[in-house]
Amino acid sequence: MAKILIIEDEAAIRRVLVKILSEENKTYEVDEAEDGLAGVEKVKEEDFDLVLCDIKMPKMDGIEVLEAIRKIKPEIPVVMISGHGDLDTAVNTMRLGAFDYISKPPDLNRLLNTVRNALDRKELVVENTRLKKKVGKNYEMVGESPAISRIKNIIEKVAPTDARVLITGPNGTGKELVAHWLHQKSERSKGPMIEVNCAAIPSELIESELFGHVKGAFTSANRDRAGKFEAANGGTIFLDEIGDMSLSAQAKVLRALQENKISRVGSDKDIKVDVRVVAATNKDLKKEIEDKKFREDLFHRLAVILIEVPPLNERREDIPLLVEFFSEKITEEQGGNKKEFTPEAIDLLKEYNWTGNIRELRNVVERLIILGSSQVTEEDVRLFASKN
Repeated sequence: MAKILIIEDEAAIRRVLVKILSEENKTYEVDEAEDGLAGVEKVKEEDFDLVLCDIKMPKMDGIEVLEAIRKIKPEIPVVMISGHGDLDTAVNTMRLGAFDYISKPPDLNRLLNTVRNALDRKELVVENTRLKKKVGKNYEMVGESPAISRIKNIIEKVAPTDARVLITGPNGTGKELVAHWLHQKSERSKGPMIEVNCAAIPSELIESELFGHVKGAFTSANRDRAGKFEAANGGTIFLDEIGDMSLSAQAKVLRALQENKISRVGSDKDIKVDVRVVAATNKDLKKEIEDKKFREDLFHRLAVILIEVPPLNERREDIPLLVEFFSEKITEEQGGNKKEFTPEAIDLLKEYNWTGNIRELRNVVERLIILGSSQVTEEDVRLFASKN
């Protein structure tokens, strides 16, 4: 049920608005406030899906109310109610964040359409917030070891800048998590984050994937297509496993970094791009440079900031926190009751040689939750988590 607050000092107007909304849609719960101060107090104390607010009121005018609500609960859409002489002010309030305005006396269709649109907008805002929290939780960086604390500290300093970052470390250590944290904590977090797994794309297609192509550029190019760099405009592009990128594609990436321009395959036309580049690899790029498999100039362009993610065997003190995190997440995904791990089970997990790193630990925790007892014990670990 949508909850609507009407802030209006004229009792007659309040009664009309309440009557219209209550009779039109039985799912609307309508509350009233006789002035701006009372309205702001109600917003502080209760959850509303929409506020209708008069502009000219004693004690606190509509603009002050709007500014207060935007600070207290910015997700609530505010529709301003304006008299004939208030129209210019009403338009100005939209620049301050009002959703819309309606004139007095209210036109029935105009009022109801505005209310419906505002409530739809509120649902979208709430859903987007929920999804962002879900994404944030999926990419949470868990651990308090010195190595992870050092990485978190670097991210806090580097994320707000546009500095390019190269993330290194073995497979399964969480390089992708570092990249997502860098994006989420950056000024570009409202823009897209586009991920490209360079190892998963055939070498003959990598340039088209990154930079796009024009119709006729090659046999199957039957239409123009934008690449990942264009898709990431205004945001971040994450080039995972960049050590597997072909030398010709490396040359084009280098140009994109130097000039902030790309050109689609088969075209000479330059396209300006505003993209932050974060790259990752499990290879020793300095050795790749010696073997003439990776460009040294591209390495130096990418590695403005270098973040090394350690293997799990070098941060065993984080295993209890990781087990707790994965246990909660897996239970949430699969349903059922969360299983506790005994201290002895945790100690045994800390002794294992985690060649697959975080990814392997997550799989083992899931296996133990599915196959283990109601409480995961040391015996369960020996039975279901032993290395073959």
